[in-house]
Amino acid sequence: MRRMSRVVKVDPQAPESREIERAAKILRDGGLVAFRTETVYGLGAHALDPQAVRRIFAAKERPDWDPLIVHVRDLAMAHPLMKRLSPQFELLASRCWPGPLTLVVEKADHVPDAVTARRPTVALRMPWHPVAAALLEAAGLPIAAPSANRFGRPSPTCAEHVVEDLADRVDLILDAGPTPLGVESTVLDLTQSPPAILRPGGVSREELEKVLGEVQLASAVTDEVARNGLMAPGMTAKHYAPRATVELFENAMQLQARADELRGRGQRIGFLAVTDNIDRLAQTLFGQFRSQDGQGVDVILCVLPPPTGLGFAVRDRL
Repeated sequence: MRRMSRVVKVDPQAPESREIERAAKILRDGGLVAFRTETVYGLGAHALDPQAVRRIFAAKERPDWDPLIVHVRDLAMAHPLMKRLSPQFELLASRCWPGPLTLVVEKADHVPDAVTARRPTVALRMPWHPVAAALLEAAGLPIAAPSANRFGRPSPTCAEHVVEDLADRVDLILDAGPTPLGVESTVLDLTQSPPAILRPGGVSREELEKVLGEVQLASAVTDEVARNGLMAPGMTAKHYAPRATVELFENAMQLQARADELRGRGQRIGFLAVTDNIDRLAQTLFGQFRSQDGQGVDVILCVLPPPTGLGFAVRDRL
């Protein structure tokens, strides 16, 4: 009989110290803990323990060329992971941390290559969510934590999604309910000039440019290029994908015409519910993908949101 991961419910605003300490001990001992952040659920391991980090890759069936984000409690925990401080890092950390912004900087020598896909950079984030913050405080160590799903699948926005994908592959799942943001953090590379968004997310390009001035956008990369080591997660051309085919449209008329055509062929069609509330769409996006898969649809049709603010991150995932 397959062993199921232990799932423990915790208060999302004031997580119980007993459960947080249990999770922290698992991390210190080299185990895996899934926990809620403000973006999606993360699959955490001791970031400076290469063997523990490799357990993340095995659990997710994730290729070793896809680097991990390292979560930190505070700047005192972040600074030793970096080769040097830059004015841009300090400015963004003061304005945007804690929050859904990941900063790519030159890594310190002791940061394991397993975390960084053998690249000389490391991706750092300070989450604001009380569960993530409490776990970092209790563990007293940086936590490497990609999304807690099988590689390439939609990211998990509730504990049930983690169980669905990883089941017996995680030592403990801290269930703190659905995540408030629903898409991953923005990843910004500070080793380029001007800085480059490697993955759009919870902090918009417009917000970043108010702080830094010009910010460029990196393009998705091919699998062949990716195998040499990605600069950040989520940069491949296909990621976060449901099993069904997803077709995207700029307006409802195009979508309706395609729906009529597919029905004529006997295809099972699903529709992604897009509303004017972009925050709500972001929060429910991955859950809608999983729900449509559960209904066995062949094709999911969706009208794209405008490419501004959080809408740009949602378009990227779509």
